[in-house]
Amino acid sequence: MELEPALKTRAAAVTLIGIVLRSGQAFDVAFAQNNDINLMGPRDRAFIYNLCLTTLRRLGQIDALISTLLKHPLPNHAQPVTDILRIGACQILFLNVANHAAVSTCVELTRKNGHSAHIKLVNAVLRGFTRKGPSLVAKQDEAFLNIPKWLWDNWFLAYGEAHCREIAAAHLRGGALDLSPLGDPSACSILLNGQVLPPGTIRISAKGQIKELPGFQNGEWWVQDLAARMVASLAGDVSEKSVLDLCAAPGGKTAYFAASGGKVTAVDRSKARILRLKENLDRLQLNAKIIHEDVLSWRPREAADVVVLDAPCSATGTARRHPDVLWTKTETDVIKLVDLQRRLLRAAAEMVAPGGVLIFATCSLQPEEGGGHMNDFLEELPNFSLSPVTSTDVHGLDEVISDPGVFRSLPCHFAFEGGMDGFFAARFRRDN
Repeated sequence: MELEPALKTRAAAVTLIGIVLRSGQAFDVAFAQNNDINLMGPRDRAFIYNLCLTTLRRLGQIDALISTLLKHPLPNHAQPVTDILRIGACQILFLNVANHAAVSTCVELTRKNGHSAHIKLVNAVLRGFTRKGPSLVAKQDEAFLNIPKWLWDNWFLAYGEAHCREIAAAHLRGGALDLSPLGDPSACSILLNGQVLPPGTIRISAKGQIKELPGFQNGEWWVQDLAARMVASLAGDVSEKSVLDLCAAPGGKTAYFAASGGKVTAVDRSKARILRLKENLDRLQLNAKIIHEDVLSWRPREAADVVVLDAPCSATGTARRHPDVLWTKTETDVIKLVDLQRRLLRAAAEMVAPGGVLIFATCSLQPEEGGGHMNDFLEELPNFSLSPVTSTDVHGLDEVISDPGVFRSLPCHFAFEGGMDGFFAARFRRDN
């Protein structure tokens, strides 16, 4: 029997939360691949998306609240019940959904999911939130609770408590949508009812399907966060220069360099991501040579004037827009990624022409995934030197310049205009 619409949307949300938290799949991927959701209308899709993102954004708070009203933890076989409680609490406490609708749909969903033994518990906990929830939330330290402890401890040492709290606050605010226009930024901003930011980025507050935004089908812009665009611009004038974009997919930086007149070669090991990169370039009518290879083993026939390595990383700097990364990455993941980044950076260095530029970047807040690589790299490769980032490079946004002259943006930077992703980037130059 098919579920009624109100139950169907909640059921989809429970499924997605379970996939993300227990299989580690990225939320956006899980959402896009869910056939049931793809058949729903825009309003239902938007509700599911917002419910899941808000649940993930406030997961630490929500789990702490559930624990206060449970006498005993739920058994492992009842994990879907935990997810039902999570989306129920989110609706009642953070999304202003009518209490009766949130409670009744979650109770019925518990029944439909074959967990009738927990119906009374779900009803009691959620009704408890309708009575006591706001007062319990008011007593919580939302900044601390919504960041996993291992990440909080790491950031506390790297940035201090004040910045930890500012980063957490930025995560809870979420992120706007940033676009890089192919043509005149002012004209594009009018088309999209957006705001032009210093490097030419268009920031919009529009929600919904990206493909439905004005100018998408005509290839007038591509999605690229302000921080990512600023990192790409550290390459300087690339017109007529050879540019290697390593680990390039989905292609935001490739598009930037191609639009800037560079002779671009984009390399990535993922076939699926390469296809997405090609689709993006085709839509934008931009040209780049695309190579499906592993950067660790592939080498170009000729060294390049500019080599950009946006290395695989924990992506903790993107949590404003992708809160799931905070809950799907572990300390072990970071250790493995740091080793991969080290090897990729050495490989990238072999591809830089004498006098050329190498940009190493990660969208991570973990210091070991950024500045932690610099000293060893410069010691092992004395023919490279750091080329310090200047105020001109970052359009006067000097708070993203960190000692000894590297790019280090935090989600709380540029806060008066809506923040940006957390990125690290270092620019090196090879001796002639």
